[in-house]
Amino acid sequence: MALLEPPQSRQIPAFARTFMSTPRQLFIDGNFSGAVSGKTFPVYDPSTGEVMAQVAEGDRADIDRAVRAARKAFDGGPWRTMSPSERGRMLYRLADKLEERLEDFALLESLDNGKPLAIARVADVPLAVDLFRYMAGWATKILGNTIPVPGDFHAYTRKEPIGVVGQIIPWNFPLLMAAWKLGPALAAGNTVVLKPAEQTPLSALLLAELIAEVGFPDGVVNVVPGYGETAGAALSAHPDVDKVAFTGSTEVGKLIAIAATGNLKKVTLELGGKSPNIVFADADLDAAAAGAAMAIFFNHGQCCVAGSRLYIERPVYDRVLAGVAEEAKKISVGHGLDERSGMGPLVSQEQLERVTGYIKSGLDEGARAHIGGKRVGERGYFVEPTILVDTKPHMKVVQEEIFGPVVTAMAFDDPNEILPAANDTVFGLGAGVWTRDISKAHRTAAGLRAGTVWVNCYNVFDAALPFGGYKQSGWGREMGYEAINMYTETKSVIVKL
Repeated sequence: MALLEPPQSRQIPAFARTFMSTPRQLFIDGNFSGAVSGKTFPVYDPSTGEVMAQVAEGDRADIDRAVRAARKAFDGGPWRTMSPSERGRMLYRLADKLEERLEDFALLESLDNGKPLAIARVADVPLAVDLFRYMAGWATKILGNTIPVPGDFHAYTRKEPIGVVGQIIPWNFPLLMAAWKLGPALAAGNTVVLKPAEQTPLSALLLAELIAEVGFPDGVVNVVPGYGETAGAALSAHPDVDKVAFTGSTEVGKLIAIAATGNLKKVTLELGGKSPNIVFADADLDAAAAGAAMAIFFNHGQCCVAGSRLYIERPVYDRVLAGVAEEAKKISVGHGLDERSGMGPLVSQEQLERVTGYIKSGLDEGARAHIGGKRVGERGYFVEPTILVDTKPHMKVVQEEIFGPVVTAMAFDDPNEILPAANDTVFGLGAGVWTRDISKAHRTAAGLRAGTVWVNCYNVFDAALPFGGYKQSGWGREMGYEAINMYTETKSVIVKL
């Protein structure tokens, strides 16, 4: 597979060139400043492997500054006493500002993460805008209840913000994951210290500029880029943080859960996945093949819900496999700013080595690359869309999350026995079902141990739909009213009359 030629630097729009040429600073207590240590770290263009920006490297001292600012803003600042209506209006204004800057944010997401600019324009940024608007509406609708109890008492509940929240977001959807975290936390009245992934900090820092423009009180939102083992670890263990919300790998999620035991802070975790995508023989096979390809190759396979285990009923196995392969062959691999590009690079050299290592592992264990299986080019972090066949349930490529454009395709004979195979994983984040039989669809959806099941579709999200996982895919839910519940405490009040 040939790699599309990367655009020249002069083809990168002026805004992005200017933004990246200036060292980016931390956002703490309403101001941008350098790290206490004075250190910076490089941000790489995943399409070329070259440094494209420098960002202040936050560590323990900077996290402590940010937490103190958030604590002050929560305990004694205007955020706590601000009316829910005004908090909602501020979130709505933030959404408007973000929508006005759609092209700028899409550019940064494409350059920082590598994803095609066209995808960032229609998915990442609009979905972030929608999330802020949706959560703005909840600010005025966080309600308690009156509860009848025996005796001469008046009893009721209050829903109150948890306090200072540490939020750690991943690199696969940097802006959207920041919105998923910030929206419900702010709507509920919390203050936040946000740590973006060190691979992709740029859009979070631009978002901080909009937060300042909108007029959020100082300290309500703080953005501290840095490395996971320093800034992330300090935030997770900080004794004055009341809750940590993390999206990322299951391995790191377990470390965060351990770190949180110091003060028993609340924890929500949105972690890894190894999602089954099941195609029954009675499905619309053309739609299923196209959907299965999108389920794994969207965002270069760097999706926690990627449909990475494809189960196809044997009578239609060859046809569906051929259809997925044809869809894969249509994908042009290249720089995200190239309008011809359908799939960009992986995010980093580390991720490139991880994904190609898994492919090698599968081939060494007896799998065969039906299509793809190789790195593309010698510059940047590109990998071919890959379908592995002749795989067995025990193989690492079937059991472990690859987080790249690699799917294992397997045939099954008995529709009544597919659920044990589909559920044979430590994860439980997403799943797909393709069938024209509505009863079969509902039965299969009910039997899948996953937080989201798509039927005759895949990767459909909405701000109103709760999202999260079973088993080692995490604790709690993002989006919907359930996310608001993740950022509130319930207090019972009993009054003697």
